[in-house]
Amino acid sequence: MTLPQDRAVLPDLADQVSSRTIAPVAHDHSHDHDHGGDDDDHHDHAFEWQEMARIALVALAAAAVWFRMWEPLTVISVIGVAGLLIGGWPIFKEGFENLIAKRMTMELSMSIAIIAAAVISEFFTALVITLFVLVAEVLEGMTVSRGRRAIRDLLDFLPRAVSVRRAGSVSEVDVDTLAVGDAVLVNPGGRIPVDGVVIAGHSFVDQARITGESMPLEKTTGAAVFAGSINQSGALEIRTERIGRDTSYGKIIEAVEQAERSRAPVQRLADRMAGYLVYFALAAAVLTYLLTRDIRATISVIIVTGACGIAAGTPLAILGGIGRAARGGAIIKGGLFLEQLGQINTVVLDKTGTLTFGEPEVRSLIPIAGVDTTALLDAAASAELRSEHPLGKTIVAYAKAQERSPTEPERFGYTPGHGIDATVNGELVLVGNQALMQSHGIALPSDLVAVHPEASEVFVARGGTLLGAIVIADGVRPEARQAIAAIHAMGIKTILLTGDAQPVADSVARQLGIPEVAASLLPEDKRERVKQLVASGRKVAMVGDGVNDAPALIEADVGVAMGSGTDVARESADIVLLGNDLLKFAETLALARRTRRIIWANFAGTIGVDLVGIGLAAFGLLNPLMAAFIHVASELAFILNSARLLPSRRDAGAASDLPIPVLIAPPK
Repeated sequence: MTLPQDRAVLPDLADQVSSRTIAPVAHDHSHDHDHGGDDDDHHDHAFEWQEMARIALVALAAAAVWFRMWEPLTVISVIGVAGLLIGGWPIFKEGFENLIAKRMTMELSMSIAIIAAAVISEFFTALVITLFVLVAEVLEGMTVSRGRRAIRDLLDFLPRAVSVRRAGSVSEVDVDTLAVGDAVLVNPGGRIPVDGVVIAGHSFVDQARITGESMPLEKTTGAAVFAGSINQSGALEIRTERIGRDTSYGKIIEAVEQAERSRAPVQRLADRMAGYLVYFALAAAVLTYLLTRDIRATISVIIVTGACGIAAGTPLAILGGIGRAARGGAIIKGGLFLEQLGQINTVVLDKTGTLTFGEPEVRSLIPIAGVDTTALLDAAASAELRSEHPLGKTIVAYAKAQERSPTEPERFGYTPGHGIDATVNGELVLVGNQALMQSHGIALPSDLVAVHPEASEVFVARGGTLLGAIVIADGVRPEARQAIAAIHAMGIKTILLTGDAQPVADSVARQLGIPEVAASLLPEDKRERVKQLVASGRKVAMVGDGVNDAPALIEADVGVAMGSGTDVARESADIVLLGNDLLKFAETLALARRTRRIIWANFAGTIGVDLVGIGLAAFGLLNPLMAAFIHVASELAFILNSARLLPSRRDAGAASDLPIPVLIAPPK
């Protein structure tokens, strides 16, 4: 189908959603955000007017032939031929080019059918077939343009000029001149152009485009912000940390631009099937003519067979699927990975940073009889005030959050593998494990030891007397249970692989309902486990966030990285969850399966309609006009079936609903 050429950010999008070849334009987008959209709109409008004029002329010619407005018959023939030349020229041209290139496409078969109808003086039939095809092209173009408009919106969203504070004065500069460390000022309603940290101001920020968060988030000094977010209520001053291509938004655009490099296997299958159906239609037409000598039935056989529904509907479904996933906070790096995700039957999960926050937190304070919880917390926080140990920092942070004020210790000592001994207000305070207490002759009651095997117990003593224990654990993400339940509801098996201790892993697995657990694993062990699963025939998705997960992410059929994870994990992964929300992964899994169902429904529907149509046409039960109607109607039905994955017109106006299409990326 003929579609207007679009921007080079996805130069073959029209080609992927149609059977016509649109030559890509060599064009650099890094500086064209201000005017590119206007040029595209001009091309789109010119295309629409040209096609509408062509349709109108063909319709008038068909009406003249039908009502025989002029006599003699030769005049009618001239009108019919002229209408076919004007209206059918794009179809004939494409069909001829495909014939020269030895490609079997629907344009070629429709050209044969139109010419055959004209040869037997069925000018009205030929004109109506041409009219149907042209109308179908316009409707298809309108559907596909929704996806292309989303790409233009994506590119045009960031501001080109920004306000920067330099040397005590504020000036407006081009975004390309920004440097790391610059202080960028963003007014209420403004778009944040960089990734950075708030150094002054207070506001609420809509960052739905980046993280998928449905509600605006409060931002104060020290909070992280992302390019592509919208500042809502107050002015913010932001210290620039990442600019341009290095920002979260820039990575998304970069992924879009890489989409042109290859096609998903199912798209290649759709293209091959379209060619096979053309061969089948021509063979069936030849057989029909040999058996019936009925040229009208023969033409009907050629006309009724169509594969545009799958040739155009397949990439359109992938466009919609990946766009919806990105809108929800999951960036899929290519159509290949969306297709593979739809086949997953096993999900392997890391624990720390994936199912848990990856940061220790105080779970509970357990004072012994006669000791107040504040006394226990104050003693521990004062002793740990100068500690660099993660557990010590957690205790101090918790105390300050409870509005306690730790006392500066007069002396501080640390014994690796045991804990802290410090002098606070002239008394010896011990904060550490059971071994530290035993080395100082402090007995621990049995009801206080190993009560929480899934957590770390920090014992606290002062002046030779036990005060109690502080239980510290890595908290389970609140959405993890719902995500695991959703994954299980799809019939997908889950496995927990972690380098943490077995009791901790078992506790997390019990809380989340994960049936299979392997603990105390090195990175190579994780990789080997995933490799064994893949070798056994399982379709495996691995979800992780750390450097230690990178080997396993690469080994899996689909690697999924949490957005807060390391750069190594994100680069190794095929899918990145921008909002660190595991529930988004479950939603993306469901979306991938829905996309796969839609694509295969189009495949089955196309083959079914073609077989039934060929049978009816061969027996003379379909005339060429009805055959053309069935061809076009079925094609549009399958394209619209795929278009259900695209955002609605109402959704397209909302910032949180901007699709970020990434069709294809190079295979691993």
